[in-house]
Amino acid sequence: MKSMMAAELRRVANTVIWSWHGWRAAWTTEKTLRQWTVVNLLSAALALALDLTSAERGLILALGLLLLAAELMNTGLEEVVDYLSRDTDPRAKKAKDCGSAAVALTAIAGGVAWVVILVG
Repeated sequence: MKSMMAAELRRVANTVIWSWHGWRAAWTTEKTLRQWTVVNLLSAALALALDLTSAERGLILALGLLLLAAELMNTGLEEVVDYLSRDTDPRAKKAKDCGSAAVALTAIAGGVAWVVILVG
């Protein structure tokens, strides 16, 4: 039992380490991740400063984190496409454009949540 728990703790530790490496690598090379992080921090500060319900605050914070996750997935997708080929191919363009659209839709979802909370 102890060895199984130790193995699980090692897996969790490795996951944290690999995730941190991914964040650092993307942060270093991706200006958009840095920009979305600033937007997310401003949004979170506003959500904490305004008189919002816990559910409203939670929604805003969660959508901000999802936006960062979408940007990281888009970065990973772009890296893989570029690794496989630097040639111009309509499928590579489509893959990259779809990743970008996923980030845009996530950002729009955050914006919609803000509008509904502030107007409603």
